[in-house]
Amino acid sequence: MSAAPKPVVLWAVPRSRSTAFLRIMLERGDLEVAHEPFSYLQVDGHFEFAGRRATSPVELLDALLDVNATERRVFAKDTSDYRYAPLLEDDRLFTDVINTFMIREPKGAISSHYAMNPDAALDEYGFEYLHAIFDAVRSTTGEVPLVIDGDDLVANPEAVVRAYCERVGLEFMPEALSWKPGEQENWRRTGRWHAEVAESSGLVAKAPERRETPDTNEHLRRVAEHHQPFYDELARHRLVAV
Repeated sequence: MSAAPKPVVLWAVPRSRSTAFLRIMLERGDLEVAHEPFSYLQVDGHFEFAGRRATSPVELLDALLDVNATERRVFAKDTSDYRYAPLLEDDRLFTDVINTFMIREPKGAISSHYAMNPDAALDEYGFEYLHAIFDAVRSTTGEVPLVIDGDDLVANPEAVVRAYCERVGLEFMPEALSWKPGEQENWRRTGRWHAEVAESSGLVAKAPERRETPDTNEHLRRVAEHHQPFYDELARHRLVAV
């Protein structure tokens, strides 16, 4: 008998279009989907998942693994603007979970993040810590984790999603690439961050809004210079879908 498929976690830089990717996973209908469970746990002190209440990273990982084993396969998306030290000390994160990663060219991600939260601290932009999680997974497993790019996703949704599904052992469902607009219960608490996805019906490349960027703002230039090397290292491993 073959082993049961492992839960999939997508670790993402904030504003990398990761919620749009999660929206695709929701639209499939065959997965138990968790939106930023470890982030919400960090802020709220608890997280409800599939009828289970977790109050620590260990309990939350217990819940993800148990649901995956007894009910439906789990997909979780989380961001790298928080630190998850206790989670990274749990060996099951590396042995029992498929960890994948999502990046986006820093100028675009940083500009979008600043527009939402101009008071964000340097590390909240997330590239450095995303690289730390990636490196922990690579060092522990001896394998290079899957990395996708939010700009690639928007430019060629079907190819990127198809390749991602193939790598993590999911059936590709092209019908999940479009959906009815509307806010989802999964992200209601942080809904203002996900308004664009809620108003959309699929992945469409749009002209960037006029906003402060590292080219026009000295503070953002320093933020981008700090995070660029971590993006560059992750981008070396990014999926090139054809």
